[in-house]
Amino acid sequence: MPANKTGPSGKKKGRRARLLVIAVVLLLLTGFGYGTYWSVSTVRASFPETTGSIKLKGLSGPVEVKRDGNGIPQIYADTDEDLFRAQGFVQAQDRFWEMDVRRHMTAGRLSEMFGKGQVETDAFLRTLGWRKVAQEEYDTKLSPRTKKYLQAYSEGVNAYLADHEGSALSVEYSALNMSHDYTPEKWTPVDSVAWLKAMAWDLRGNMQEEIDRSLMSSRLTPRQIEDLYPGYPYDRNRPIVGSGSVDGATKKFDPKAAATGTAAGAGTGGASGLGGASQGMATQLSSLSKTLEDIPALLGPSGSGIGSNSWVVSGKHTATGKPLLANDPHLAPQVPSLWYQMGLHCRTVSESCTFDVAGYTFSGMPGVVIGHNKDVAWGFTNLGADVSDLYLEKVTSSSYLSDGKQLPFKTRKETIKVAGGASREITVRTTGNGPIVSDRNSELGTVGRQAPVRDAAPDRGNGYAVSLRWTALSPGTSMDALFGLNAAKDWTSFRKAAAGFDVPSQNIIYADAAGNIGYQAPGRIPVRGKGDGRHPADGRYPAPGWDSRYKWTGYVPQSALPWEYNPSRGYIVTANQAVIDQRTYPYHLTDDWGYGARSQRINDRIQSKIKDGGKISTDDMQKIQLDNGSEIAELLTPYLLKIDVKDPFVREAQKLLEGWAYTQDADSAPAAYFNAVWRNTLKLAFGNKLPKEVRVKGQCLRVRPTDDAGPLEDLDGNARTVRECGERAPDEAQPDGGDRWYEVVRGILKDENNDWWKTSGTVRNPGDRSRDELLAHAMRDARAELTAKLGKDIDTWSWGRLHQLTLKNQTLGTAGPGIVQHVLNRGPWNLGGGEAAVNATGWNAAGGYDVIWVPSMRMIVNLGDMDKSRWINLTGASGHAYHPHYTDQTEKWAKGELLPWAFSEEKVTKTTSDRLALTP
Repeated sequence: MPANKTGPSGKKKGRRARLLVIAVVLLLLTGFGYGTYWSVSTVRASFPETTGSIKLKGLSGPVEVKRDGNGIPQIYADTDEDLFRAQGFVQAQDRFWEMDVRRHMTAGRLSEMFGKGQVETDAFLRTLGWRKVAQEEYDTKLSPRTKKYLQAYSEGVNAYLADHEGSALSVEYSALNMSHDYTPEKWTPVDSVAWLKAMAWDLRGNMQEEIDRSLMSSRLTPRQIEDLYPGYPYDRNRPIVGSGSVDGATKKFDPKAAATGTAAGAGTGGASGLGGASQGMATQLSSLSKTLEDIPALLGPSGSGIGSNSWVVSGKHTATGKPLLANDPHLAPQVPSLWYQMGLHCRTVSESCTFDVAGYTFSGMPGVVIGHNKDVAWGFTNLGADVSDLYLEKVTSSSYLSDGKQLPFKTRKETIKVAGGASREITVRTTGNGPIVSDRNSELGTVGRQAPVRDAAPDRGNGYAVSLRWTALSPGTSMDALFGLNAAKDWTSFRKAAAGFDVPSQNIIYADAAGNIGYQAPGRIPVRGKGDGRHPADGRYPAPGWDSRYKWTGYVPQSALPWEYNPSRGYIVTANQAVIDQRTYPYHLTDDWGYGARSQRINDRIQSKIKDGGKISTDDMQKIQLDNGSEIAELLTPYLLKIDVKDPFVREAQKLLEGWAYTQDADSAPAAYFNAVWRNTLKLAFGNKLPKEVRVKGQCLRVRPTDDAGPLEDLDGNARTVRECGERAPDEAQPDGGDRWYEVVRGILKDENNDWWKTSGTVRNPGDRSRDELLAHAMRDARAELTAKLGKDIDTWSWGRLHQLTLKNQTLGTAGPGIVQHVLNRGPWNLGGGEAAVNATGWNAAGGYDVIWVPSMRMIVNLGDMDKSRWINLTGASGHAYHPHYTDQTEKWAKGELLPWAFSEEKVTKTTSDRLALTP
């Protein structure tokens, strides 16, 4: 990537940091006033003390915190409790604002910080009851050991809070206190547990697809909708676990066995085992979709291209002779990064001090989420299982219908406190399927009034409500599992720990220092009833809540979930593709996998290296992470080049594609033009035919009315139309251009007269009637669009100029006063990569070219020598604006560089820049 003139350069950091501090003081003075005096000391007040000695209440012995040149801390202690107590203290030093916002979000208490604008979001979150479930989890599910760790962590956070307030905690508190007085409460163990619910929410599976399919039925036929959700290409894109090597894969599914927790004939062996809507319904589901959009998506927007990459290569194929393991989760870009790098080391591993682990943590939660200890390494990608269902409910004011009987709601009152305003009280109603989510929006109160229902459905009366069943709304043991992974010593202890990681369902890859590699799919994944015999209970559409044949009957047993250990091929790739061939596997996991564009590219890169006995190095792993290849470009470009373009203006742009290798580097003009053509192809062939509820907000079209009343044409023979504007946020709209759309286009590309290639028009200006006509139209539109955005001279075009990353503070950086956004946010950076590329700098084709999700970190673990591992974060260790470590890793991240990752105490000591002693 060429040097970015608009992004931070990373040069002359000390002088630049001083200038930035002075600049922010001046901006705050001129931007706010209000009689508040802002000084350099105000901005720097929250910068943590990283040298010297600090007394920390509750410690049983001395603790040392060693930070390297990037401010990444490694903590050394003699007991587990001291280790986690220090972790809480250190994370509060660097990230407490982020931690505080997260706990208010998970508790549905954002209004207490940010006022009345967050009331509806809080009401929805209170209805889901994340905090309530987390409390139940802490009280009834978690082990005494885990509770001790959580309590110690909380004590560390609170020790920091005891000596810091206002601007001494973070500069954001100074801005917040200009509008109202706010003092953070003490941290509690449940604050940490609740964060797992937010993580699960953003990785909840196919809820958006369930809504979208229903919304599309207002304009599309069932067959057309199925065209847009093709089956997984098992013959081309390898699932994670090879179907031929999985015991029991073709055995008949026994729902009774699933309901009681045992698989029908499932077992282990060898190296692997199986351990259509009316307009009324569309309006209501669209309202639900808007409500979901308003919930903070801390991990990223939903969509078919979003996910993560991880893979592990056995020592028989590596230059080191030991496994190499890579991981890069694709999440929402933000500053500070979602991840916090850290090491947690017992000076001597013993019964009283069991951890020697390093990796990526979540600030606000003890332990390491992704990383390695001295024996094993692990990585995560989202499994994508369908773990949530929407149910239509026939309700009265006090009851709901279930199998012909009226049953009383379970209800509870919730009071939402509002900064600077009056409190609001809501009533949460819950059925046997889950909370009524339609109560949280005035439009949702009409859900089901015109919904298409089957003959056996109850009279709609005043309409149906909508409830949500979701696995994360039941208490679980994921926090226990996390500590188990941190302390795992081998495959057996690793699998035992992973079994408890019930939500969110993840693909977990594994490698150990002994040379073994593996994969485990854990998670609480529902088994659904059989439906009414004509319509399956498959989770693809909202289900009738009054019919118990559509209810969940149990969960897929852990022993039946796919896993692999030392597969003969010598490597394992997970990148949100199908876990296993769903056609023969006895349990339904989902119909909405990612389609495998990234995973197959990684498979192909590995195969090309090892097919003739080649060995994969750490450098090779890093190059794969940065692969910018576009599968859809390779598929579509030959068709674009065959089109006879007469207009020299458009022909000039078409020539850019000649000889192009389909790579999406930041300085690539062909990548810029192709992606513009792809975006316009999707819009013409599909986007303009979708209902307004899924189209991008502000995009207005003349379309045929959705009702059947009146003639379809006027007296002049032109189609009768109405003006209709899109309603969905740009990063959530359709068609998003992910690898689902690759498969949609692949399915019709050879059929040049397919109906999807035909566009509407008038008598005087007929629309496109074939594939080539539509592609030519897209090429013209793309040329015009890029001329407007990048200029007439194609020699100045580059993909990075279109495809930019701006890092935003997720609270005041997105909704605060403009001057505050200016001083908290960073960027833009011109990036390479793209949608469904391995280097997944995602963008939504319906909404534009801006980067909306990224590889939020990258790591490569060398099991032969942990000190030769590499890692990078999207931003930096610090959450304090203008601190030298606020975004000090971003420039390297944007260039695809990695930092050395010291693990042994000897290596950590050599790279230490700051030492802090924490004493009892």
